[in-house]
Amino acid sequence: MEQPNPRWPTGERNLALLRLMLGAGLRLSETTGLKWKRVDLRTGRIEVREGKGGKDRMLWCGDGALDALRSWRQRQTEEAGRELEHAFTAMSGGALGNPLDNRYAQEMVKRYAEKAGIEKRVTPHTLRHTFATDLLNETGNVRMVQKALGHARLSSTMIYTHVADADLEEALKGLRS
Repeated sequence: MEQPNPRWPTGERNLALLRLMLGAGLRLSETTGLKWKRVDLRTGRIEVREGKGGKDRMLWCGDGALDALRSWRQRQTEEAGRELEHAFTAMSGGALGNPLDNRYAQEMVKRYAEKAGIEKRVTPHTLRHTFATDLLNETGNVRMVQKALGHARLSSTMIYTHVADADLEEALKGLRS
């Protein structure tokens, strides 16, 4: 989160995108397709319309993501000279206002991870996975994680319990006996 430079419009946009993905568990396509009319900047409520499998769901983001979104909305409007429909857009030339390209976002996440010195492969899905693991660790409720991620089957969500088990194993092995 320290890699995007918010002095630049694209840096501020990218920071808001990263904070939202990590803070709400959105899929990449849900993030790049997000329209401002689906974001409540007062409450942090995000409406995901026609996510994977054509499903709608409601999510909320925390204060960090919400502050980043508010700031980005204002900056985006100033830079574009008008309000734009999509939350995350190209900011230059003839592409101004077009939804951000998924491939660009994938490369951006990879680039920032490398700049941060992270040696593991980091993708937008890694942010979603981290969100799910954090939510499971916080709540202990796999059904809540299932709903937040928009999974139709609980079996799709169960992979996150293995991560939690690995964390538990590491913690228990670190205890003094």
